[in-house]
Amino acid sequence: MTLSKIVAIGGNQPTRDTDVLETLQLAVAEIKNLPGRVEKISSYYQTPAYPVGAGPDFVNAALIVDSPLSSHKFLNELHKIEVSLGRVRRDRWGARVVDLDLIADGGQVLPDIDTWRRWHDLAPDRQQVETPDQLILPHPRMQNRSFVLVPLVEICPEWVHPVLGRTIAEMHADLTEEDRNSVVKLGDRACQ
Repeated sequence: MTLSKIVAIGGNQPTRDTDVLETLQLAVAEIKNLPGRVEKISSYYQTPAYPVGAGPDFVNAALIVDSPLSSHKFLNELHKIEVSLGRVRRDRWGARVVDLDLIADGGQVLPDIDTWRRWHDLAPDRQQVETPDQLILPHPRMQNRSFVLVPLVEICPEWVHPVLGRTIAEMHADLTEEDRNSVVKLGDRACQ
């Protein structure tokens, strides 16, 4: 049985050969080559760097992927794509060529509810310096991130968070108006 995976993509650093949007489009093309199929792709959005001062604005989007790969294998494939496109992991939440995040995999909670809650409840100052040593799903901070929720409300507003019991649309509505408005859809150039 396959489960739909939610993937957030972003970047804010061009390479020698491509601008940020082109790099993300290359990433989507590579994701389409993985086992399964891409079901939906959001528009591309310009979003402020997070945290403030972490670099130039990002371009972000989201995908729904139906894949038979396990969450761990799928994330490993996403990391391979990042490396192939020039990603070098340095600073947590720093500028990057491409970032491919597995946000959720169906209704799974990984590795378990207690670990998920620990990372969900982690103080903001600790979030910037602590990195999990295992895959945590759903992403423990997705509900706070406009650059994730704005693209997701476009393609899967009715998905229900398996722990919080809230839909993407409800979590999106919980954002401040300022946060929602900070994520701006790019023009026609971004269309597939």
